[in-house]
Amino acid sequence: MTTVKNIYDYINTIAPFETQEEWDNSGFLAGDFRGQVKAAVLALDCTKEAVAFAKSVNADLIITHHPVIFNQIKSVTKGTALYELVSSGISQISVHTPYDKAQGGINDNLAEMLGLKNTKHLEDGYLVAGELESEMSIDDFAQLVSDALGTSGIRYTDTDRIIKTVAVGGGACGEFIDNAVKNADCFVTGDLKYHEMLDAQQMGYAVISAGHFETENLPFLKLKEKLEKIFVDVEFIAAPAENPVLSL
Repeated sequence: MTTVKNIYDYINTIAPFETQEEWDNSGFLAGDFRGQVKAAVLALDCTKEAVAFAKSVNADLIITHHPVIFNQIKSVTKGTALYELVSSGISQISVHTPYDKAQGGINDNLAEMLGLKNTKHLEDGYLVAGELESEMSIDDFAQLVSDALGTSGIRYTDTDRIIKTVAVGGGACGEFIDNAVKNADCFVTGDLKYHEMLDAQQMGYAVISAGHFETENLPFLKLKEKLEKIFVDVEFIAAPAENPVLSL
């Protein structure tokens, strides 16, 4: 019999919860730590829709990247994700910053999806740098990123630089842009502000802002493959999800 604690303990071996940032809230966040798990849902975010899906498939656990409890909560009311989660008897584990920087975590998975080889960790794992199989223009590489991640509305700087080496940082990694461009021809991350993009363009940097959801969702769901190999008596299901922020 697999329990919530068994799954928590395994995740802790590949992305130790003690490595989370001070502002993070990864770990076991709701439910019955000793409860049996026959079905578990994986999702980037613990939204109302994800909880409703978990209920529809009779899941005992939701595993997410972003915590269901992040900022201070002063009330838990009907209709919110947390209320529906607890009232339905579904447990919840979040593995956020520990999985961002873990070996085989978000950024390693993102690098793999973009076909990078000979990768190395930078910034304690918040960046991963590697090499493309073949060099290409920024336009062609931006198209490759869009296709690999299924993103629309991708933003990138206009540059004549030929792209051979790439640094990736899923989600919000704008603070690492200087180190990224020192170690690679192009930096791919989730969401950069306008002035960050403008500054990059003025400095001649090749930068691609591919979306927070897009640079983390599929890389996070690769955790499902690892869990399935360990817990063969549990059905792991990826919740259907699309970027809640629409673009044309």
